[in-house]
Amino acid sequence: MHNIILGVTGSIAAYKAADLANTLTKQGNSVHVIMTRGGMQFITPLTLQTLTKNKVHTDVFSLEHPETVEHISLAEQADLVVVAPASADFIAKAAAGIADDMLTSVLLAAADKPKLICPAMNTKMYENPITQRNLRQLENYGFYIAEPREARLACGAVGRGALASLDEILSQISLLLS
Repeated sequence: MHNIILGVTGSIAAYKAADLANTLTKQGNSVHVIMTRGGMQFITPLTLQTLTKNKVHTDVFSLEHPETVEHISLAEQADLVVVAPASADFIAKAAAGIADDMLTSVLLAAADKPKLICPAMNTKMYENPITQRNLRQLENYGFYIAEPREARLACGAVGRGALASLDEILSQISLLLS
């Protein structure tokens, strides 16, 4: 059994995080979901809490467990951090080392843990040189990237930017945990 942190950010692909969380939990992993404010606009914490049987973390300043520094505790216990979907906003913050919410704070605190980023966004956003630079920067820092697929996107455009398939993400998770 592994402790996996699953970050869910503001992308229409957030609904696919439920399938990923459910599958990882059924495989015997302990999945701890951290949602950004944007992620909660697309899917509710209750859905992911029900599937994982663990509290969903949404606020770095939560006073629920004053005996621990929650973002540090989560990072220390993690075997892997997966962000699926990863929005352009999240990728930019991560590349710059900004820690202004629970997910980016845990990400910085998990400096010695493997991290898998799964981008999902509009093609033009994904192909933007700034986003590409940010992804290369994350790779330079040792992050792994699950490349997005080419598909028809929610906006109607066809192009690269669709979240990697569940099988591809699970395959990369398996490799990183072995």
